[in-house]
Amino acid sequence: MVQDDVWQAVLGELEISVTRPAYLTYFKNTALLKAEDGQVIIGVTNVFVKETIEKKFNDLVLSTLKKQGIEVKEVVYKMIPSKMQKAPEEEFSETDDQEEERPEPRITTQTTSGRPTLNERYTFDNFVVGDGNELAFAACQAVAAQPGLKYNPLYLYGGVGIGKTHLIQAVGNGLQARNPDAKVLYIATEQFVREFVIALRARTTATFANHYRSADVLIVDDVQFLAGKDKIQEEFFHTFNTLHQANKQIIISSDKPPKDIAMLENRLKSRFAGGMSIDMQAPDFETRCAIIQTKAEANQVELEPEVVEYLASLVTSNVRELEGALNQLLAWCDVRSITPTVAIAASLLNVNKGRPKHLSAKQIIERTAKHFQVPLEDLVGPKRDKDIVVPRQVAMYILHEELRLSYPKIAHELGRKDHTTAMHSVRKIAQESQIDAGLRSAITEIKEQLYA
Repeated sequence: MVQDDVWQAVLGELEISVTRPAYLTYFKNTALLKAEDGQVIIGVTNVFVKETIEKKFNDLVLSTLKKQGIEVKEVVYKMIPSKMQKAPEEEFSETDDQEEERPEPRITTQTTSGRPTLNERYTFDNFVVGDGNELAFAACQAVAAQPGLKYNPLYLYGGVGIGKTHLIQAVGNGLQARNPDAKVLYIATEQFVREFVIALRARTTATFANHYRSADVLIVDDVQFLAGKDKIQEEFFHTFNTLHQANKQIIISSDKPPKDIAMLENRLKSRFAGGMSIDMQAPDFETRCAIIQTKAEANQVELEPEVVEYLASLVTSNVRELEGALNQLLAWCDVRSITPTVAIAASLLNVNKGRPKHLSAKQIIERTAKHFQVPLEDLVGPKRDKDIVVPRQVAMYILHEELRLSYPKIAHELGRKDHTTAMHSVRKIAQESQIDAGLRSAITEIKEQLYA
């Protein structure tokens, strides 16, 4: 349809006009529902996206529509059901026709008394997507659409508090929403260990095994806690094999990739690595801002941008801590019936190990030069050798992430005249750090030294 083609052109313009996290969070799943007599109706996925676009991006949307030759007098944002959006499996389609013809496993749901169940608050709709979790989010959606057929097992790993539990439970909740009779079992590994020990003592290991091996979808959180427990690893190995051979979906989270889990049997490492393994990264500044706005919206609180940015700067690596800081601020202000401000947040939270107030662009540039062992004068000078260009781009990226400097200011700090150089460098490092573990490690080490 011509209308679809026009909207794709609009989205293409928007994608290069806003940050990637902003595009993924607010625009990627939108649709042009109507463009007639000057009225344009745009479908959006939820209330948070609707209100954010109206307040922050409406002028940009208007100008972009006009660039595409659309007559615009009014833009209306309307909620659309998720079924109207592009199915996630379309993005992660596979070419093996025979595999597509395999029967989808029958899904049934089970809630067992005394065992942990899925938290209904963990859904795809309230998960904020950014560069650090985009692939994991899309893979989880694909698994929820075709359990047992795509990415089996699905293995998510990363640091504490970055959303792994939210995503893996969102898969289970998505399956249950589609089929209330689904048998989806969620278990934290420590609970699995405790149950196995109890079953050994009570001589009920057969019942224990049958419970987990009868699942259609098994979701296991923090699998690293299997390390060093030989008998339990053997039990889990057989459970894994039984489910996998029956094309039942297995979803696993951990704090590290399979190969790095010490005292884990090689046969388990091999099976964990045999599906789709995804490294989830800490959220960047834009994603942290979006998370804060989403959580505040859920609490029916509208935060000023300065408060959002302050909180996003205060907690840089852990979503759970970020939510904790926000909840503390909202609760304190709610009790006193006052509006949250930066001054109140600074006084209340008083986090000594947050962003150093003295942190400057000069310190970031010097620390980056020291890390890469390049002369400071070369980093800010005209040289364009590869061993200088990459550290310079990393410095630009960190200046953008940690100090929120404008692109012209970043370019000036590194001795460049054209701000598009800084823009390109920031985006390049943001993308490459997602797939280059060495680069990602270098950025982390530089930040740790700055905050030490």
